[in-house]
Amino acid sequence: MGVMKAVTTTFTNAAIISSITSTVFIILLGFYLRRRGTFGENFGKVLTKVVLTVAIPALAFNSFMQPMNGDAFKQGMGVLVWGIIIYILLIFVTPFLYQRYVKEQRDVLAILTTFGSTTFFGIPIVGAVYGAKGVMYSSIFNIGYRIFLYSYAYIKMSGLKMEAKNVKKMFLNPIVIATFLGLFMWLGQHLVPQVTVPVAVNGVQTTGVAAVAFYRIDQTALWLYKPLSYLANLASPLAWLSIGVTLGSISFKDAAADKTPWYYAFNKVIIVPLLNLVILYLLNVTGILSLSYVAVATIVVMMATPTAAVASAYAISFDREAVLSSNASFISTIAAVVMMPIWIAVMEVLNGLGVFH
Repeated sequence: MGVMKAVTTTFTNAAIISSITSTVFIILLGFYLRRRGTFGENFGKVLTKVVLTVAIPALAFNSFMQPMNGDAFKQGMGVLVWGIIIYILLIFVTPFLYQRYVKEQRDVLAILTTFGSTTFFGIPIVGAVYGAKGVMYSSIFNIGYRIFLYSYAYIKMSGLKMEAKNVKKMFLNPIVIATFLGLFMWLGQHLVPQVTVPVAVNGVQTTGVAAVAFYRIDQTALWLYKPLSYLANLASPLAWLSIGVTLGSISFKDAAADKTPWYYAFNKVIIVPLLNLVILYLLNVTGILSLSYVAVATIVVMMATPTAAVASAYAISFDREAVLSSNASFISTIAAVVMMPIWIAVMEVLNGLGVFH
């Protein structure tokens, strides 16, 4: 397929365009309602808590309720390995992007560039565009992210040794619990007792039958799977509303006055995902690590996200360039809203060209 035909196919794909417009329109709605005063000052924080403690854990867990074959296992493990390697690579590479800054600023900007809002910003978009398989890959990819976010980033920003409370925070986070529980259930589904059930597709019973693990609730317990699905479906719209509310609460003029947040945002939402895409392409053509289109697209979207809330909180809590971090978070969020549709379109074009399979 030629480049122009791939571009045309992408921008005439109703599913892709509607996913992009849904993201942008709902973010703009949140922004408008906050500016208008319909949503109060703390409304975004409330929405964020609902998303992080209820919706995304349900989304992550349900994403693993699907069959596992050799290719799915290979792809999942490939994403897991890359999710660890890329953060090690970014930890060493990102400081070089800020060599002209003093050490304090360089360290903070490097951390903020390495760790994006993959959970709150990335997963809802991945779910809307790439479905359950994309969410599953993003949840697996986030394992490495959380390991380094709660260890390396904490130590670097605080100047202290790793504390027990941070280890507890890492493993008792509802999203982490849901991810590991879902992952272990997905990996072990052929090792547990099987039951024969009528096959359900998207919750609708068909005439076929299949043997599945007894805990595949999408097939064996729709009464439990369905309410989790309703909660999971809240993740995208509530997250996007919250992003809009947050943007509507901050003065753009003040944040935009400094050039550094703009340079940071360029690195965060363009350079970092581009680096991932280039390396994954090279690994694919050399046969070292062959990931599918959905897996690569998921990773690119996850890496094109703005500042991670936790990383920004570290900067504020430990008084490490708190104002710069807040401005960088704001500007990178705007940049991510603009760039995300572009990255999704780029990945669709590459898919049309058969770059990844």
